[in-house]
Amino acid sequence: MVARFEDLAVWKRSARLSAELYKSLRELKDFGFRDQITRAGLSIPSNIAESYERESAKEMTNFLNYAKGSAGELRTQLYIGMDIGYIEREAGMQWIKEAEEISRMLHGLMQTIRTQKT
Repeated sequence: MVARFEDLAVWKRSARLSAELYKSLRELKDFGFRDQITRAGLSIPSNIAESYERESAKEMTNFLNYAKGSAGELRTQLYIGMDIGYIEREAGMQWIKEAEEISRMLHGLMQTIRTQKT
């Protein structure tokens, strides 16, 4: 298993997705929506990082599960953002696809941790 969260592909991808959201939505005047969607995006790599600073497999998987939940929250907000015209459809669908892949990667990582630490 990878010793540092910075070396995880899932952390790198989720951090890049979060940065893309911030850059793309920085001009959005609906501050409530912008704040909510960027927080959801930021929560994914943040919880992955926090999981790697925990001692037990249970704590690690809990924080990875929070990250996975944030990926679902982000997908919901992306769909709504596209429906109300805040997010261009092509970009939104790319971000949704990336969030889905990140969720799958997190699921696999949680399975690995559960089997290695038991």
